[in-house]
Formats: sequence, C-alpha cells, structure tokens
Amino acid sequence: MDRATDNLSTTSSSSDTNPDTPRACSPSSSSSFSSSSSSASSAVHRALHLIQSDDPDLKLEAAREIRRLTKTSQRCRRQLAQAVQPLVLMLRSPDSDHESALLALLNLAVKDEKNKIKIVEAGALEPIISFLQSPDLNLQEYAAAALLTLSASSVNKPFISASGAIPLLVEILRYGSQQAKFDAVMALSNLSTHPDNLSIILGTNPIPSIVDLLIFCKKSSKTAEKCTSLIESLVGFDEGRIVLTSEEGGVLAVVEVLENGSLQAREHAVGALLMMCQSDRCKYREPILREGVIPGLLELTIQGTPKSQTKARTLLQLLRDSPYPRSELQPDTLENIVCNIISQIDGDEQSGKAKKMLAEMVQVSMEQSLRHLQQRALVCTPADLPIASVTSEVSSK
Repeated sequence: MDRATDNLSTTSSSSDTNPDTPRACSPSSSSSFSSSSSSASSAVHRALHLIQSDDPDLKLEAAREIRRLTKTSQRCRRQLAQAVQPLVLMLRSPDSDHESALLALLNLAVKDEKNKIKIVEAGALEPIISFLQSPDLNLQEYAAAALLTLSASSVNKPFISASGAIPLLVEILRYGSQQAKFDAVMALSNLSTHPDNLSIILGTNPIPSIVDLLIFCKKSSKTAEKCTSLIESLVGFDEGRIVLTSEEGGVLAVVEVLENGSLQAREHAVGALLMMCQSDRCKYREPILREGVIPGLLELTIQGTPKSQTKARTLLQLLRDSPYPRSELQPDTLENIVCNIISQIDGDEQSGKAKKMLAEMVQVSMEQSLRHLQQRALVCTPADLPIASVTSEVSSK
C-alpha cells in the first residue's frame, strides 16, 4: 500500500492542485490550464537537466524540484522517470543530501509500478536499508516509508527480503518512532504476501511488537488492519500461535479488532482465531473464549463480509462444548450452538451481553427474511401491473 502522496504532507494547499486533473470552466480558465501545463513541462525539463549536473547544489535544487513536481502529478512521475538513476547515485554518495534525494524517489514511486521497479533495479535498496539504522530519526522514518511504497510491487518483494530489510523493519517496530512503526508494519504486511518471506518474518519474533502496536492503535485504523493481517498469516505456524497466546493481551487485542475494526480487519481477526482453534481446539478454545469473543462473533454472523460470516459461524461451532453436529432429530442451528456456549461462560456480564446479542441477531435475521419475502413478492407481482395482465403476458411468450 502506498502512503499518501508526498508521504510527509498531511495537508494540501491550492498550489498542490494536480495538473493532470482538467478544469471544465470558462475559456480563460482553459487558457490558464494550458499555460499551467506548459509551465509544468518546462519545469520537468529543467529538473532533468539540473539532476545531471556535477554541481552538488544544482543536484540538490533538482531533487527538491522533482519532489515538488511529483507530489500530486502522475504525469510528472512518468516524465521524470529518467531522474531515478541520478537520484539513486545521490543516495549512495556520502556527500549528498540523502533526505532530499530519498523524498524525491519516494514521490516518484507513489502509484507508479514502473518507477517502483526502476528504483530497486537502480540499486536504491542498499542505501535505504542503511538509513533504517541511522541515528537520524527522520531518515529512519523516510527509509521505512520508502520500503512501504516499494514493497507494494510484487516484483520488488523478493529483492527487498533478500536485501536484509525484514529484521531491520522488525527493529523499527520495536524501537522506532510511532510513524516509522506504522510504516514498518505495513511494509511487513506487504512483504508477507510473498510465500518465501513469511518464515523470514516469523524468525525475527515480530509478534510481541505487533501486539504492542495493535493494543495502542485505533482498532478501526489501517494500521490495525495490517497488524491483524500479519497475525493471521503468522498464526498459520505453530510457533506464531504459541507466541500470540503467551503474549499478554495478544488474543484480547485480536478480539478487540474483531469487535471494532474495519470490515477487512475483522475478517483477518476472525480468520486468525479460527485458524488457531482449527489447529488445536483443546489448546486454544479456552484462551479465545476467555477474552469474551462471543458477542463479536454473533455480530459478524450478521454484519460481516461473506467470508467473515462463514468463519464466525465455523468458529462458534468449534467453541461450543462439543464441536460435532447433533443428530438430524436435533437441528444444530446457530442459536443452539450459541446457547450451548453461553451456558459455559463464567461471569454474568459476558453471559448477559452474549444473550442480548443473540436476541438481536434473531431479530435482525427475522427482519432480513421478511424483507427478502417482500422483495420476492414484488418481483413476482409488479405493483403497477394488474394480475390478469401479468398472466396473459406469461402465457403469450
């Protein structure tokens, strides 16, 4: 996932308007837009000329201008692709302004797959990796942001992991600034989608740091979604499951995302818990139940994504006293499964909440069924056509 354009700017001014966006107004406005496009093109040519200069001051001026031009314009990112190699050379030079060169490359890579690949091919990973270990916290943050952006490309993922970035990103997760931690966990989430990278990530013992970040971040945030996505991937390994359950607040943090996260985050959360329970029900059933997961699961069966709903129902089945279905004479409805679980819950508060959720779930289910029947009735008998007319039309076909 890319960071917001310019990667560091939290506000936008009128000077940041994207020249790629046409303005349909008066003839004078059209003339103004044409003049603006011409001006941008001239600035691009000038920046490309300056970045090739041997004068360090002119190179620095070019890097700053490239950063400005590519802040909001996809067209400029394409036109300035030739600047990638000289900017990478600036990164590798001990006497250059690394920050300006890195920020220019970062903006060139945003939403541009070709530039992402070109930057890695030009040799940018080695200096970027070294910046992760810099005592300069700003440079650390920019390096983490750069790896987040570059790791969005599937082509780059194996090269980034081979460069030794993963252990250093986990170090940032432990000791970096808050912004660097956010970017590091999202970069790790991007890298985790490459099959060979998961075992490398697991070997760095990242779960305690992921849990710490998950506990303190907003559960509906993108950060929480990426943390939970990583946890879902890592609990596919026995070692990951053991670490999560032994980490104080680990399972609870996942349950809280299941209750309050975004739709996608909740899907990852229920997926992680289901994977744990399916791997060893006897071992993980109690730790999951103990964190009050039932109300959130009940809500997911109604309001989650289709995948979440299926996973929530399956997990509820596994969490009851006996995971095996009863005979056909005793239909194993969701209500029966939940009632079975509620009877085992310790604590009036949790049990009462679960019962209330069950009642609401049944009510919502009945309302949905009623709406479905009404819609079918409308489809079968359009309100604006007489019954006789409908019958005659059907018979004449």
